[in-house]
Amino acid sequence: MDADYWRTLLDVTNAVVTKRDLGVLRAAIAPNVRRIVPHDHTNLYVIDKQRRLQSFVIDPTALAWPAPLSQSINLDEEPYKSWLSLVVDIDVDNADPAGWQAVYEHVKASGVRRICNAPLLAPHGLVGVLSLGRLTPEPFTPDELERVSQVAAQIAIALENATAFDEIAALKEQLARENVYLKEEIRGTQQFEEIVGESKALQQVLDQVRTVAATDTTVLLLGETGTGKEVLARAVHAASDRRNRALVTVNCTTSPAGLLESEWFGHERGAFTGALSQKVGRFELAHQGTLFLDEIGDVPIDLQSKLLRVLQEHEIERLGSTRTIGVDFRLIAATNCNLEAMVGKREFRSDLYYRLNVFPIRIPPLRERPEDIPPLVFYFAQRFAKRLRRSIESVSRESLDVLCRWSWPGNVRELQNVIERAVILSKGTVLTVSRAEFEAAPPPLSAPVTLEDAEREHILRALADTNWVIGGPKGAAARLGIKRTSLVSTMRRLHIVRPTPARQS
Repeated sequence: MDADYWRTLLDVTNAVVTKRDLGVLRAAIAPNVRRIVPHDHTNLYVIDKQRRLQSFVIDPTALAWPAPLSQSINLDEEPYKSWLSLVVDIDVDNADPAGWQAVYEHVKASGVRRICNAPLLAPHGLVGVLSLGRLTPEPFTPDELERVSQVAAQIAIALENATAFDEIAALKEQLARENVYLKEEIRGTQQFEEIVGESKALQQVLDQVRTVAATDTTVLLLGETGTGKEVLARAVHAASDRRNRALVTVNCTTSPAGLLESEWFGHERGAFTGALSQKVGRFELAHQGTLFLDEIGDVPIDLQSKLLRVLQEHEIERLGSTRTIGVDFRLIAATNCNLEAMVGKREFRSDLYYRLNVFPIRIPPLRERPEDIPPLVFYFAQRFAKRLRRSIESVSRESLDVLCRWSWPGNVRELQNVIERAVILSKGTVLTVSRAEFEAAPPPLSAPVTLEDAEREHILRALADTNWVIGGPKGAAARLGIKRTSLVSTMRRLHIVRPTPARQS
């Protein structure tokens, strides 16, 4: 090898090894390898985590690399095993296709008659293979094989370095996204900062949380609106091995089906009208953390199959993209619906239900643990007194008695809103609540009506009192102590619609 070759190899090495971006490296490989050895097609394949060959550089004049070809290749069998250990010269016209029939047919269809395969051996192991093709039967000489071996060694180092930089950049981007998300969470109003109560029913729930938290098992939280399902989800996450990563919450009732899919999986720029920039979805944001799907029962039936696929494959595709992205998250789902009944009515997929119903935890409503009402009253009184800069030192006995006798159809969230309102209205240091709020009490709990009937009646009463105004500070949702979206969802489930006014004759 003459001095000109070594100068060329040095130039090629500098041109390739200095590329830290995978895209820039991909563009630099073909033109520089052509300076070392004459050939027609420059192809390079990398080995992924499943030990499959994936195309990294495909010559524009060659046939595209079909995805099924990767599935047909077993790198631990011949002839691939030999090709990944030595630089080989293959005479395609006279080669035995046994063991590589699918690839052989692809090569023949490309018009290639001679191949030089060189393994890409980097300092930390095998990263891929460089494959050079000639459209003529002219063999690669021993000198050319040596040159290919030398340039392949430099490309392997460059590829390993660029991959490492790409992974570091991805981790930095992940941390930056989590930081933004957590800042938004901190700025937002966080409900139920602590779990308050000593009742036997609540302690049983917490025992279940402690049992399942240390695993990666899917958890399904079942309970009425306002029972604190999100707080339990945070408790599971905080006690898990993923507690140092983000807990990402997705409310499945807040968006139409089309927007919900974009919220879940993200989208590329131009994926649809209004997609002016790339967006990272919540599932991707939850990578290595915990994903909390709230109100899972409200997921549209046409999206349930896509959700099931993600839970099975742990892969997503952004809208407008064909590239799959691996996601690793622990799933917690919550609902106030009877999913089993919905499955029977074909409103919820049975396979998705069984995927979710691995470790169900039923959260008891507040009426089933009345002994927790006094500590919750004192907790919320002190919390809101501090926030509103009021001095509340005690709760009147009459008010506490009224609060303990109420059945709390809105559960802890309703109690929280009642106490916040009372803190604002109380004049002195003693918290008092208006008895008038609780005079129209619902039927006794022992009345022969179903929970659904009681829930419907309570909602209808609140809607009537607010002239069917749902949102806003004086709307039915605020009166019930629940979110507007939750009330709308419950009204749909209970088939509650506003009566049509009678026409004047």
